[in-house]
Amino acid sequence: MIKKNTIIDNIKTLIFALIIAIIIRSLIIQPFYIPSSSMETNLLVGDRLFVTKFTYGYSKHSFPFSPPIFKDRIFAKDPERGDIIVFKTPSDNRTDYIKRLIGLPGDTIQFIDGNLFINNNQVSSTMINNNEKLYCGNQEINVSMFEEKLSNNKSYIVSYRNDVSFNNSDKYMVPENHYFFLGDNRDCSKDSRFLSEVGYVHNNNLVGKAQILFFSSDSRKGSIFEIWKWSKIIRYDRFFKKLK
Repeated sequence: MIKKNTIIDNIKTLIFALIIAIIIRSLIIQPFYIPSSSMETNLLVGDRLFVTKFTYGYSKHSFPFSPPIFKDRIFAKDPERGDIIVFKTPSDNRTDYIKRLIGLPGDTIQFIDGNLFINNNQVSSTMINNNEKLYCGNQEINVSMFEEKLSNNKSYIVSYRNDVSFNNSDKYMVPENHYFFLGDNRDCSKDSRFLSEVGYVHNNNLVGKAQILFFSSDSRKGSIFEIWKWSKIIRYDRFFKKLK
C-alpha cells in the first residue's frame, strides 16, 4: 500500500518540475516546430528549432497563454535586420509565425521589378540557381534562388517562383515600434506584405530569436514512428545546425 506522504511528495515533485519547465520555456529557450514551407530552403517542414526568449527582452507573449502581467517589453533589446524571429500575429495575438526581419521602425519597403528596396536602396541580390525545386504547401514549384545581402552584411538565401512571382508593390511604411517581416520562400509566404492578415508586427509581439536546429524529419516520407524508414525520413545533416 502506497503511503499518503509518498503520493503528496510525488505531486509536489511534479508541480515543481512543471514550474521549472515553464520558467525555462518562458525566460530562456523554447522549442518550435516548422509546419509550413514559407521559409524554405533555410527552414524546412519538419524542422525543430530552439528559440531564445531573452534575446529581445520579455513581453506578455513570452509566457504561455500571453497573460497580461505587464503592458510593454521589459529588458528590451532591438532586433537586427535579417534575424529569423518567432512572433505572434497581430490579427489574433495567438498564432506563432516565423519569418525574417526586413524592415525596422521608420523604414520604407518596396518591391520593384522583383527587386527588394529598403529606404529606396536596392538590396544586393545574386542569382545562385534558376532551376531549383521547392515546396509551396504540398505543391512542388520551380524557383530561382538568390543570395540577398543586407546593409549590415547579413546574407541569406531566398527564392522566387519562375512562373508567377511577386514583382511590384506599393511602398510599405513601417510604423514606430513595429517591424516588417518576409518569408525566404517569397512567393509562398503570408507575411507583412499582407496587411489585413499579418502586416506590421508590434514590438510586444516578438517571442524570440530562432537560433539552432536540433532535429528534422520529412513527414512527406513517413512518420518518425516508422523506425524502418528513418534513413529516408530523418534529415541527419540538419541536426544542430546554426541558423543565419
